[in-house]
Amino acid sequence: MAEKGELLMALEQIEKDKKIRKEDILTVIENALVSAYKKHVGRNVDVEAKVDTETGEMVASVIKVVVKDVVNPPVEISVQDAKKLGQSSEIGAEVKIYLDTQDFSRIAAQTAKQVIVQKIRESERDSLFEEMKEKVGQITTGVVYRIANRSLIVDLGKTEAILPGNEQVFKEKFNVGQHIRAVIVKVEKNVKGSGIILSRASIELVKRLFELEVPEIYEKVVEIVNVVRDAGMRTKIAVSSNNPKVDPVGACVGVKGARIKPIIDELRGERIDLVSYSSDPAKYIAGALSPAKAISVVIISEDDKKAEVLVTDDMLSLAIGKNGHNVRLAAKLTGWHVDVKSEGQKKHESEAKIERQTETLEKLDLSEKTIKILVKAGFTDIEKLTLLAVEDIITLPGIGPKTAEKIIESAKKSLGR
Repeated sequence: MAEKGELLMALEQIEKDKKIRKEDILTVIENALVSAYKKHVGRNVDVEAKVDTETGEMVASVIKVVVKDVVNPPVEISVQDAKKLGQSSEIGAEVKIYLDTQDFSRIAAQTAKQVIVQKIRESERDSLFEEMKEKVGQITTGVVYRIANRSLIVDLGKTEAILPGNEQVFKEKFNVGQHIRAVIVKVEKNVKGSGIILSRASIELVKRLFELEVPEIYEKVVEIVNVVRDAGMRTKIAVSSNNPKVDPVGACVGVKGARIKPIIDELRGERIDLVSYSSDPAKYIAGALSPAKAISVVIISEDDKKAEVLVTDDMLSLAIGKNGHNVRLAAKLTGWHVDVKSEGQKKHESEAKIERQTETLEKLDLSEKTIKILVKAGFTDIEKLTLLAVEDIITLPGIGPKTAEKIIESAKKSLGR
């Protein structure tokens, strides 16, 4: 082993470089001494080893118990032999017999070296794990090292990471040796060190890219309220401003698109819709359907969060999007069930409704003109007509008292009253 002082200097250097406590390594060396001696003389002995923390000197001793009659020599010593050593000779007392470590120091040195190397590797793995764990949610850059099945193994410099198939964007292709940017989504401990999982499909990648490109987001002047993504196709991102003088969408786009263009390029042309968040659900929903323009948004039910959006006929396909992904993302972004209809569809529905209502009222003994007036006013429920008074009906244009009486009587007659 090392000379006095040399060992401690080496341990102090390891402690400084590898961040491994000197005391931990000393414990490893002491255990190595014990193990080496047991290999030297047998495993049935009770050995104690210590390293002087001032000089680095190693001291080892065999511990035996004083007994009247020795039955197990490796762990027992007679009263007479204990007296010869000048130690306690009382039965049951422990006696330490100091050893010459030179006899087995070579074995101890080899064992200690192996364990220290292992300890250093474990410490480096633990340190790397803690370092990478702090980076979950952050963007990292690496080089595609190899391709295993559908997964990409990425060299991050200090360690490797994996980009699984389910975290890739379906239309992106990367080759070995190509640089790649991705977000760290998970860090796990395994026998090889840190299992780092990357993602190109995560919404966190979009958030981090905006933080990098838009200073106002990084500085919290503009906040990302929500992000939804159909990776490789379209992303919708709702933003709000904490400063009334700062337009959140304009800040994200930049002059002539200078800020958003690098993000679109990084996402390989994925479309990005920036939406100004609003506490008014109708306004928020209209913006979320971008790039389509809404004529109107009607809140059907606030409790069920259902809304109907009206668009021009030529805007319908744009509002719905390919395979319905635009309206689906808008609904996901806002948290509302969104039903998009064109003017043509709405007109057709209205005509069909009027036709059904007219057919209902045609059961009554009324003129076509009277039926049209009732339908237009929404008086189409025969049951409700029986409960009305003449005064309620004569408020309708073109309906006099006699016609009103006839309407009520016809309604009652229809229901057999």
